[in-house]
Amino acid sequence: MARGEDSDKIIINVGGTRHETYKSTLRTLPGTRLAWLADSESQVSSDSDIASPSATEFFFDRHPGIFAYVLNYYRTGKLHCPADVCGPLFEEELAFWGIDETDVEPCCWMTYRQHRDAEEALEIFEPPDPEDTDDEREMPRRFGIEDVPDRSRGCREVWQPKIWALFDDPYSSRAARGVALASLFFILVSITTFCLETHDAFYEVQNWTEHVVQGNMTKNITRNEIVTNPVLFTVEGICVVWFTFEFLVRIISCPDKVVFIRNTLNIIDFVAILPFYLELALKSLSSKAANDVLNFLRVVRFVRILRIFKLTRHFVGLRVLGHTLRASVNEFLLLIIFLALGVLIFATMIYYAERIGIQPNDPTGCNHTHFKNIPISFWWAVVTMTTLGYGDMYPQTWLGMMVGALCALAGVLTIAMPVPVIVNNFGMYYSLAMAKQKLPKKKKKHNPNPDAPTDSASFGKSETNSHRDSTQSDTCPLAPEENISRNRSGEATVQFLNSLKCQRHVFSLTISHITVWGVRVRQSCCNSAVTLPSLSA
Repeated sequence: MARGEDSDKIIINVGGTRHETYKSTLRTLPGTRLAWLADSESQVSSDSDIASPSATEFFFDRHPGIFAYVLNYYRTGKLHCPADVCGPLFEEELAFWGIDETDVEPCCWMTYRQHRDAEEALEIFEPPDPEDTDDEREMPRRFGIEDVPDRSRGCREVWQPKIWALFDDPYSSRAARGVALASLFFILVSITTFCLETHDAFYEVQNWTEHVVQGNMTKNITRNEIVTNPVLFTVEGICVVWFTFEFLVRIISCPDKVVFIRNTLNIIDFVAILPFYLELALKSLSSKAANDVLNFLRVVRFVRILRIFKLTRHFVGLRVLGHTLRASVNEFLLLIIFLALGVLIFATMIYYAERIGIQPNDPTGCNHTHFKNIPISFWWAVVTMTTLGYGDMYPQTWLGMMVGALCALAGVLTIAMPVPVIVNNFGMYYSLAMAKQKLPKKKKKHNPNPDAPTDSASFGKSETNSHRDSTQSDTCPLAPEENISRNRSGEATVQFLNSLKCQRHVFSLTISHITVWGVRVRQSCCNSAVTLPSLSA
């Protein structure tokens, strides 16, 4: 009985830490690496007449701390995520051992998912390193000239990427920083001019007479027109010339015209520039239609204030705010729903409370209060729930005051619930943006296995999980090329193992799919070594 238990034992050395368990424990999760290892080890041991199979040791050059959680998953059926391990590392180890990430327990799922949220947030912010060699290789690909030799490139292929980087990426060079500062200066000057135009000191009202002929009669119509100070008009013209030049250069040198046109900031830039030129063209015309168009253009001058959004190209904080608003759409919708429910309830309550409190028996008693009807009461409910309290509408009865107090308390509680989530999103995005800006440049990324896929996460989630669904005990979740190698010459290796009858061997497995694992099988009582043929052929 004891000998049977010893024969079922297996020793797994992970990163120098030895773990001893039973093969039956590893077989509880068929389709994983350890389950395949237990089955293959049993076949090797039984066919090789090894006297002490319990001494067999498999070595994996992997993270020993995470393997303890993996092995405990085989024992207990519950997979927990260690709190002291970075999420991508734990994800990579799960992919290596062939374990589906969805098996993580609910108590650890949020901890496990944090790193993905952080990675998605980091991908939003472009790296500000002007010497990033990856960007230098990426730029020709974006312009479709990566296959064109440097000597064969024309003037357009050479200068177009440089001009685009000069006007679009402030961190690409010192000249690009200068262009960005100039653009920032003109944006601030344009916004300042827009605000000063509304001050009495910077405009004057001019009266002019228009002669209108109606049949045999001629009427003189006096009209008033607001004329902006010529200095401000000149300053605005200079700013528009710069914005026009910048817009034309960017649209000519951009790698993808469709993407450029669909960009929100570029649309704002075009809409802010167009009214100035239309106003110049229509000023010389005296027709009624031209005057109507001019009046309309003067009304839509407020579009120029939208240039403030162009500052997001130069300030990380504004980009963080924009990403926070987009990431918190659900919280904003929840806040609006809470407010809408509260407004509807308290507007109805205050209407009837004031009506009953003043003249209960008078059907027109609401005319003696500030709350003439329920729609008007909506305004009071919104102002009260947001704790503004303009004072234009207020309850006059004790019953209405009680409703007002409840409305204010409900507003405080309603707004307080979603706001912390929005604040946390802003804090996360801002800290990640600052961290990415201060991230030091890596000279060369270390890759211990150049032949393996660089994206370990996708490797684990695509191939690994598909193999987990298989019920075959000899299926190991490997990369596609590893499975192909094993399937091509696996039978030959099994025959080679069956032909081994020596009881004192050291098996140094160089099978392609085991070599990728870093597996080494040891026998403590062996003096000779036999190397299995590689399956990579």
